[in-house]
Amino acid sequence: MKLGVVMDPIEDINFKKDSSLAMMIEAQNKNHQITYMTSSSLFIKSGKAFAKSSSIEVRDDASDWFSLGEERVIELSSLDSILMRQDPPFNSDYIYNTYVLEIAAKNGVKVFNNPRSLRDCNEKVFATEFPQCCTEHLVTSQKNLLIDFVLEHGDTVIKPLDGMGGASIFRLKKNDPNLNVILETITLHFSQKVMIQQYIPEILEGDKRILVINGKPMDAAIARIPAEGELRGNLAAGASAVAKTLSERDLWICNEVGPILVEKGLLLVGLDVIGDFLTEINVTSPTCFKEYKELCDIDVAKIFIDSVEELTR
Repeated sequence: MKLGVVMDPIEDINFKKDSSLAMMIEAQNKNHQITYMTSSSLFIKSGKAFAKSSSIEVRDDASDWFSLGEERVIELSSLDSILMRQDPPFNSDYIYNTYVLEIAAKNGVKVFNNPRSLRDCNEKVFATEFPQCCTEHLVTSQKNLLIDFVLEHGDTVIKPLDGMGGASIFRLKKNDPNLNVILETITLHFSQKVMIQQYIPEILEGDKRILVINGKPMDAAIARIPAEGELRGNLAAGASAVAKTLSERDLWICNEVGPILVEKGLLLVGLDVIGDFLTEINVTSPTCFKEYKELCDIDVAKIFIDSVEELTR
């Protein structure tokens, strides 16, 4: 394949944890030609999709993990497939990039994940399409609704709709003296919608990341155990990773969600499950490939690139 990868600057990645690099190393090992593009390099000219790009060689070497060829402008239709790996925040620039990639898709390029579905499936809100899998939740910017939810449930978690890595997540209790100021801050004075959920005590046992490829879950989960004194089960927030077997409830959630993921062209997705409840559906740039390899002996990169090959034929 001629495989394009859209990602944030490769020189700034965390080598030990980066899943995009793992994908690229696997693709290179299978003799695919890899073209590297940053998220800012995509553009539309006279109705066609282009990017400033470079050929790239990647290595499993913490001190020297890539080499770039000469930069050149390419039409995206010259590629067979493209991996969209731009990290959140899911802002206007991200949305504009999905429009560029959608033009490429209309010209026959396979784009993973589907650009339209990236726009449609907000990682927090998408989970609410499966209320049977979720705990009690609310998406709103209205002060009275948020306060009523906290008072009703007593112990809650509130978060922005466009963040990643545990940024700006708060635990709110009904007697919290900072309740009003937290609500004002996270909603930008009640002008921006947020998600609030009932607190799930099983977070202490870990926030399970279940990677799903082409609608099928991996045979294990990576549980992110919050650091002492922390609420957030995010590796970026200092959580530690351990392997977990999938429970019957985990498998049931995967079976509920999986067919819709396939229907929407979401090849690679990370489901976040705390206790018995689905909390998020990560569609932009799901991670934990290296943790799956190290802790579960599951080569997610190989499974993923095999699926990309199959769907690109």
